[in-house]
Amino acid sequence: MDNLTQRLASFAASLTYEQIPAGILHHARRSLIDTLGCAFGGFDCEAARIGRRIAEGAVPLHHAGAIIGGTTTAPAEEAAFINTVMIRYLDFNDAWHAGHPSDMMGGLLALAGSTGADGKRLLTAMVAAYEVAFQMIPPTRMREKGWDQGYVIGIATACGIGNLLGLPVDRLAHAIAITAVANVPMRATRAGKLSSWKGAATGFAVRNAVYATLLAADGMTGPDAPFEGRHGLWEQVTGPFELDLFGVDGGEWKFPWIRLKYWPVEYNAQAGVWAASRLREEMAVDDIASIDIATYWSAWHEIGSEPAKWDPDTRETADHSLPFIFARALVDGTISLGSFEPAAYLDPSLRPLMAKISVREDAAIEALYPAKIVMRVEAVAATGRRVSIEITNPRGDNTNPMDDDEVAAKFRGLAEPVLGTERAARAFEAWNAIDTGTVLGEAMALLVP
Repeated sequence: MDNLTQRLASFAASLTYEQIPAGILHHARRSLIDTLGCAFGGFDCEAARIGRRIAEGAVPLHHAGAIIGGTTTAPAEEAAFINTVMIRYLDFNDAWHAGHPSDMMGGLLALAGSTGADGKRLLTAMVAAYEVAFQMIPPTRMREKGWDQGYVIGIATACGIGNLLGLPVDRLAHAIAITAVANVPMRATRAGKLSSWKGAATGFAVRNAVYATLLAADGMTGPDAPFEGRHGLWEQVTGPFELDLFGVDGGEWKFPWIRLKYWPVEYNAQAGVWAASRLREEMAVDDIASIDIATYWSAWHEIGSEPAKWDPDTRETADHSLPFIFARALVDGTISLGSFEPAAYLDPSLRPLMAKISVREDAAIEALYPAKIVMRVEAVAATGRRVSIEITNPRGDNTNPMDDDEVAAKFRGLAEPVLGTERAARAFEAWNAIDTGTVLGEAMALLVP
């Protein structure tokens, strides 16, 4: 295998629980709790219902997969898809530049039970997957080149599943290779008017990674140079790049980079909600003549650069529309799950306010990204009075993290409508201590309504 494949496989196959620092494990438990809460938030979404209907007609073979909140099993790859679309549906799950690492947990949670893994093994596999994702996202620059986040998510999922299954390095290398060459998704998924596929695309990537890893575990071989060889990733898409040292090799553990979302919106819009809330205190909505939002390229390009974002007519477009999110927060004083009900995003009375909002890239702000998240808003009243607001590193950013109580409250708010108050509390306690004696099978059972 080429050097990059070998490095990824060697790291993921050899990582053990004992090698992971306590602080990293704490981050992992927080993200796991956050992920499970988000899964309950999307428990009954249409994509999950479609996946369940398909899975009902399938027959599990070698590996039966567990579906979060369900009592029956499905083929592992189908369970991985269903779990991931549940986690992803609200766009409330953890994030980092150009990706949502917790999407990968749909695959790990699908397989954890059938592998006989305990909580320590699950967290180890989770850390392996996250660390690979963080290693791969910056140098590949897939998002900037017009390719979707599922590419890296798929490769990192294969690494996590390989660790969970205890695959030897050579089998895991083949799993990585198959995933890498067979799944190069286009960014059209997140352009213009967004469809329900927006929340399912990484579920598909995770599904494919699970299937590729199971193929490799049973002896399927993959190309020997998926990244560095002829027609590989370097030649076709990215050009050559190098990875940093992994934490076990003396490099920086990257899990602490993760950002948990305080608001149920696309990550780049988190600062927008805070800015709108502050502007509401400074200027009456009816007095506003114009609002100029300056931000970094990724935020502008993702949620403020297309006409469809000024007239959202699907939930998926609304939660990726900075004009809508800003205007809704400005009028309501907050953003909630109800902000993305059809009556809220189709509200005709909001369109005139949205039309007053412009979004642009600011070169100085872009120069700070991704180390610093900045959004600058200038509102002008009909009288000419100006109000300027700047939000830097909003709550949930890795430099301004949500505390454990806020993570717990988020979980309860999302899980209680599905599980009930008492069962949600028991589930939280079990999963918050998943690597300290809690039986994984019992913890999974607590996720069933």
